[in-house]
Amino acid sequence: MKDVRITPASEADIPDLVDLLGVLFSVEQDFTPDTDKQRRGLAALLASSGGHIAIARDQAARAVGMATAQLVISTAEGAPSAWIEDVVVREDWRGKGLGHALLDTVLAWARAQGAVRAQLLADLDNTPALAFYDRLEWQPTRLGARRLMLGKA
Repeated sequence: MKDVRITPASEADIPDLVDLLGVLFSVEQDFTPDTDKQRRGLAALLASSGGHIAIARDQAARAVGMATAQLVISTAEGAPSAWIEDVVVREDWRGKGLGHALLDTVLAWARAQGAVRAQLLADLDNTPALAFYDRLEWQPTRLGARRLMLGKA
């Protein structure tokens, strides 16, 4: 991936990250783009010692992809586990290995933090994303995600 540079994101990257999340949330049925919420969430993740955001920029410094990881403690594993979220690559960069490189970056961070497992959620109607994770040998589980909204963010 010589035409792209992947680095840890910083607060200065938040506007570009919000834009990338808009791309992602436009195809996920469970989420809708909300600039203020995404800005707050990204700032909190960047401030957290248990989180990491990788951002990819092309040679023109345009943000072309991102992925995030957050640590949780897995009682099943008896060790930290990483939640991978917000994996998005701009359409004109898909199929070039950038998604794989972004995942490798956040997984390397997670391993360095002691994580022994990673998991992610993918929209069940996002056939290209599901095929992507299948190609990378992410294993489906028998667990179904549920959510309960606890209040306004």
